[in-house]
Amino acid sequence: MTERPAVDGLGYEQARDELTEVVRALEAGGLGLDESVALWERGEALARRCEEQLAGARERVEKVLGEAEPG
Repeated sequence: MTERPAVDGLGYEQARDELTEVVRALEAGGLGLDESVALWERGEALARRCEEQLAGARERVEKVLGEAEPG
């Protein structure tokens, strides 16, 4: 497996796209145990990164909506 960038430096789209690749590779099978476990761990980290990015976006939207409400 080639060297991949650190998960915490990825944007949402990059993490999502790589997560899709990881899932496809795991579903296709044919990998050794060590490689499968490493891919699984990378996939878990990518999923967490996507969740963090979405949570941050949700907070920003809620803040803007809250500021837009007449008070």
